[in-house]
Amino acid sequence: MKLLSLTTLFLTALPSLAQKTKPAENLVQYAHPIVGTAKMGHTFPGATVPFGMVQLSPDTDTLSYELNGKYNPDMYKYCAGYQYSDKTIVGFSHTHFSGTGHSDLGDFLIMPTTGPLQLNPGTADKPQSGFRSTFSHATEVAEPGYYRVKLDDHNIVAELTATNRVGMHQYTFPQSDQSHLILDLMAGIYNYPDKNVWTFVRVENDTLVTGYRQTNGWARTRTVYFAMTFSKPFTDYGSRNFSKKQVYRGFWGKFDQTKNFPDLAGEQLRMFFNFKTTANEKLKVKFALSPTSTASALQNLRTEAPGWDFDKVKNQAQQQWQQELSKVVIESPKKVDKENFYTAMYHAFLSPTTFMDADGQYRGLDQNTHKAEGFTNYTTFSLWDTYRALHPLFNVLQPKRNADMVQSMLAHFDQSVERMLPVWSHYANENWCMIGYHSVPVIADAVMKGNAPFDANKALDACVTTARNAWYEGLGYYVQLGYVPEDKSGSSVSKTLEYAYDDWCIAQMAQKLGRQDIYQEFNKRAQNWRNVYDQRIGFMRPKLADGSFRPRFDVLSTNDQGFIEGNAWNYSLYVPQDPAALIQIMGGQKRFVPHLDSLFTMHLPDKFFAETEDITRDGIIGNYVHGNEPAHHVAYLYNWTDQPWKTQARVRMILPKMYRPTPDGLGGNDDCGQMSAWYIFSALGFYPVAPGSPEYALGSPAVHGAVLNLENGKTFRINVKNQSDKNVYVKEARLNGQKLTRPFLNHQAIMNGGELTFTMAAKP
Repeated sequence: MKLLSLTTLFLTALPSLAQKTKPAENLVQYAHPIVGTAKMGHTFPGATVPFGMVQLSPDTDTLSYELNGKYNPDMYKYCAGYQYSDKTIVGFSHTHFSGTGHSDLGDFLIMPTTGPLQLNPGTADKPQSGFRSTFSHATEVAEPGYYRVKLDDHNIVAELTATNRVGMHQYTFPQSDQSHLILDLMAGIYNYPDKNVWTFVRVENDTLVTGYRQTNGWARTRTVYFAMTFSKPFTDYGSRNFSKKQVYRGFWGKFDQTKNFPDLAGEQLRMFFNFKTTANEKLKVKFALSPTSTASALQNLRTEAPGWDFDKVKNQAQQQWQQELSKVVIESPKKVDKENFYTAMYHAFLSPTTFMDADGQYRGLDQNTHKAEGFTNYTTFSLWDTYRALHPLFNVLQPKRNADMVQSMLAHFDQSVERMLPVWSHYANENWCMIGYHSVPVIADAVMKGNAPFDANKALDACVTTARNAWYEGLGYYVQLGYVPEDKSGSSVSKTLEYAYDDWCIAQMAQKLGRQDIYQEFNKRAQNWRNVYDQRIGFMRPKLADGSFRPRFDVLSTNDQGFIEGNAWNYSLYVPQDPAALIQIMGGQKRFVPHLDSLFTMHLPDKFFAETEDITRDGIIGNYVHGNEPAHHVAYLYNWTDQPWKTQARVRMILPKMYRPTPDGLGGNDDCGQMSAWYIFSALGFYPVAPGSPEYALGSPAVHGAVLNLENGKTFRINVKNQSDKNVYVKEARLNGQKLTRPFLNHQAIMNGGELTFTMAAKP
């Protein structure tokens, strides 16, 4: 795999940053989109810009979500459409999630081919039976904003780049009278035969095609519009409709719609466009997306990509990445440290994604067209994952964007007939994935950290309304009984613990805003975590509606034990809002510290996570599951004991085990940037254990130094003295020269600018 092949560098576009960080360094060279594309990372290697609406990337297989009427488990590895171990590419589609554990998207797949026309994708073991092609990682280049590969079976070099809303393709063809571009309007990720509800296409002229498709998948009703233009006219074109026979077809049957017919509609369409090419001729395609209309897609195309200079678009994309990566400039003598750090920065800045046209129009949750006034509308909210560290990271490095994301959530609430903030939402849909109401900690974290250029009281009201919806996921029982009973609603312990934390966030907001009635109500609810703690065994445990603990219980199993994507060992430590109270109820420090130690040192046999897709051996250290989110704060809990040095040792142990600059370098799904945000915070030396609190817990920095270039124009410098792989313990920490007496750091101290100096040692 060729990781580094950057061309022009563009530091002249960043004079202010260049002055602050002399000498300015090309940081894009260290960010590797290929990381996480093998095994469980579920990342994509293709071209996109920071938080871009287009993610133009190769797809390596077209497995169906359904197999013999049931879920096909092989599909899971294709959440991002690409698996590094595959030998063939089916084509290049325009929308992808990064690091998710479920999926959708994969819209509008384009594949260039030569030779006799084929309109089926073929199979991985017999690629010549269709339009797919073999490829080699030796010819593959994956950089931020740019992707390149040779399609060996067609002798075509494919190159991809992007703006926010436009994907740009450049295909270098051989000489051929049989050159084709296939537009597959059937392809998709987590696809199945009935996922396409409807597709509509207009061939406007010999270089312009517009249309839309509507799908019914993870997003129940998702409509995406497009405008596609070619750099040269096609000689002719055609289509094939793979739909099952319709009962009623009107009178369209009088036309031959398979060849040169400009007005197409159906459930399962593939199109082809024919060209004659000379040797090494570059055929270019621009493909714009819109959530509202084909006219807006065309306007997005003309606004963002008016010309045909591929290298110019690529350089602009990489300038954008350089600017975003330069928000943190780290020091390290080891290239691997920079590769891990800036790859994590890259992945953290992929989503949430822009979801509006260049003029601010977007499709809302009510399926009507709205206009974002004074903010950028975002989608792709994987909140069960990203509230933990990604959104807190944005409050440091991307405060304007994070405030816009909160306003996007509030717009979702306004459009919600259920009167709910987002749970897991994308493309004007709520898909109700995972548990809790974790828009709340995102909103609370912004309010508590002073990043709330919106009506904070209105935001609090939305949080309260969401948290009082008795019909949602056992919430009525939770309010009535003080816990979710397992015999009434599954994953009951996880729900109880996560509701209690979210309620604590509401209480913090209410207290800050002077809403004492709300504070009292939710501060009381925040104590509900105590109701599922079984003092006799020392673990959180599912309770039944009659108030008894469920007899059948296994603290190691991740299946049907009252937890979601976790076991009692990991989830029993989930009281991030009050670790001191957790330690007390578990028997005090003398019992808690050995218990926490054993989490990292015991062995979790495979049988205990065999029935869950989201936990694999790659992401486990002892019984600590880093490859999944519920325990991401756990290594920092030693800070609430008299042995904070154990946090320092654990963090420095986790970092190199779970993150490497290789295709299989992520210990689990990146989950829309959460895994990467954990790395960034931890490598810098602090972590947001409880978003909604302005306090960070200190750890052990892995960098040799860093400068945070803040949006407010100030800088926060992290100095690390005596840094080495052996010196993992913090002998002393000073903030602006003053010695810290507690292993904690306040958010405002960062945003004010200044210096945090760690002095490291080989012993605690």
